[in-house]
Amino acid sequence: MRLAIVGGALQGMEATYLAKKAGIETVVLDRRDTAPALSICDEPVVLNPLEDPSEARRVFDSCDAVIPACEELDLLEGLDSMMSGTDVPLLFDLESYRLSCSKNRSNEVMQSVGVPLPKPWPECGFPAIVKPSSQSGSIGVTVAMNQQDVDRGLEFIRSIGDEPVMQEFVHGKSVSIEVIGNGETARSYVTTEVVLDTNYDCKMVRCNPNILSEEDETEFRRVGKDVAERMGLKALMDVEAILTPKGLRVLEIDARIPSQTPAAILQGTGVNLLEELMTTALGRPVNREAVRGSSVYRHLVFKDGVLRSSGEKEFGKVRNPVISQGLFGSEESISDYEPGKREWRATLMHSGATEEEVDEKCRLSIERILDECSIDEFVDGVPEMV
Repeated sequence: MRLAIVGGALQGMEATYLAKKAGIETVVLDRRDTAPALSICDEPVVLNPLEDPSEARRVFDSCDAVIPACEELDLLEGLDSMMSGTDVPLLFDLESYRLSCSKNRSNEVMQSVGVPLPKPWPECGFPAIVKPSSQSGSIGVTVAMNQQDVDRGLEFIRSIGDEPVMQEFVHGKSVSIEVIGNGETARSYVTTEVVLDTNYDCKMVRCNPNILSEEDETEFRRVGKDVAERMGLKALMDVEAILTPKGLRVLEIDARIPSQTPAAILQGTGVNLLEELMTTALGRPVNREAVRGSSVYRHLVFKDGVLRSSGEKEFGKVRNPVISQGLFGSEESISDYEPGKREWRATLMHSGATEEEVDEKCRLSIERILDECSIDEFVDGVPEMV
């Protein structure tokens, strides 16, 4: 099988890695010749499909499926129009994506199927979260401890022309689950834990059978399935939540291929979500059952003589990465590391039978990096509030 991946940044690297692990040939299209996924795919194409649709169609017609690995709405709309009526499936659901892009609209859908959400403002009191409705990641998110913080957060949201979402600040373990739907029914897959850096950006994903209790796992799977089926999801989405002392509180949904969590799931359980998505779209789903393993997927950056944990935005600055086995004792890695380089970035993936085994592998990897690269300091930052 052959897959066209539109976008060569974080999501593009994720899709390319997953496709390679499934034995799927990859073609990555990106308008930038520095896009990191171009160095790990089988066929790199520097191209903007909106500016050269005929050449893009030539590439797409040579593939079994196309997946967007980007979030530019004009490009997503163009791809949806371009692929409509063709025999090559687009592994993307534009209407579900539009809904998930609005936190206000997606909250309404989740409320309609009884999803537990954080309390709204001002009922929740302080601390509270003030965030834009239509931005991704941590863009524009304010942790408000008082009215001045609220006013500052609202002023920024107005400046970017967005609507605010104001909710209770919930604390606890950050978890995610992926869901694939065919437009009528949906299946929830594997829960992962998302670990944040000082900028509330994901620095690590943990995958193991003990992330949630059996009761909470059942509830999280139900949430993902019910929301996807209410939306009529025809592709892949992820659901992000916090496990609080009072139970799960769902933060948001994103109807696009995520970065990071699918690779951790593959390492820990053998389930390849891109393979599942592609074979479902082609009418022959493999429906692999997860094995009970564990994994850790971790970003690192070496810069200014210091080794640090890195969020995905910092890792996204990686240049001409390669996929390799055994780097610093990892099972697999995506990295631009070379001996003697003064600045490099790496994602290390470790897997094993138990959480304890994997954590020990991670510890030994850090020790090995410090020793082999003669580094004196490792900084593993955490959010100010957790």
